[in-house]
Amino acid sequence: MQVHFISDLHLSVDRPALTAVFERYLAGPARNAEALYILGDLYEYWAGDDDHDDPLSSGLERQLAALAEAGTRIHFMPGNRDFLIGADFARRCRLTILPEPSLIHLGTQAVLLCHGDSLCTDDVGYQAFRKQVRSPAYQEQFLGQPLAARKQFIADIRRKSEAAKAGKDAEIMDANGDAIATLLREHGYPCLIHGHTHRPACHQLMVDGHKCERWVLADWRESAGKASGEVLVWADGVLSRQPLE
Repeated sequence: MQVHFISDLHLSVDRPALTAVFERYLAGPARNAEALYILGDLYEYWAGDDDHDDPLSSGLERQLAALAEAGTRIHFMPGNRDFLIGADFARRCRLTILPEPSLIHLGTQAVLLCHGDSLCTDDVGYQAFRKQVRSPAYQEQFLGQPLAARKQFIADIRRKSEAAKAGKDAEIMDANGDAIATLLREHGYPCLIHGHTHRPACHQLMVDGHKCERWVLADWRESAGKASGEVLVWADGVLSRQPLE
């Protein structure tokens, strides 16, 4: 049995080679997985489930549904770019939306899953923004606007976000050690798997005398028309990284 974990693909029409890597993964290695967990930022942005006429999203939805039909259970946890993905998208893709965080078991090992942006508590400004846009009232108001207006607003926010990141210390945007320890403590000291930070690694931690692992998923990248990705695979009781091209 295999279980796969991916995050931070940031798919968009501007990155066709990256989309092709994901399509090959869905038609190939993903078919070997009993379950696939997508831990956020599948898309570069998501303006709402009613944007289903977009050729990128409609094509990928069909392929995700085909993977589910082939027997792989697909779970999706919203990220900071695609937290507006909802029930209609889930139905079209035949996947399950997970709350954040979510505790699962791989064999006898408890594993806690999250996207990872909630752990970046040193970035106070971002956490305030995150709290605002994740509120049901804000999302209801935002989704009530015309799709074109939503897309324009998101484009403006993305430009401001990139400008803001350029002026921040990189360490501020990384996961905070105290936030990690608190999360692990609250859930019984499991193994932690998350994305968001684009700093793939396996960290060995001691929390209150308990040995814990923190696996950070890799972001998928495209440059000069060449793209690559990575999947974290659990098989035979062991986690390992599998590159994708």
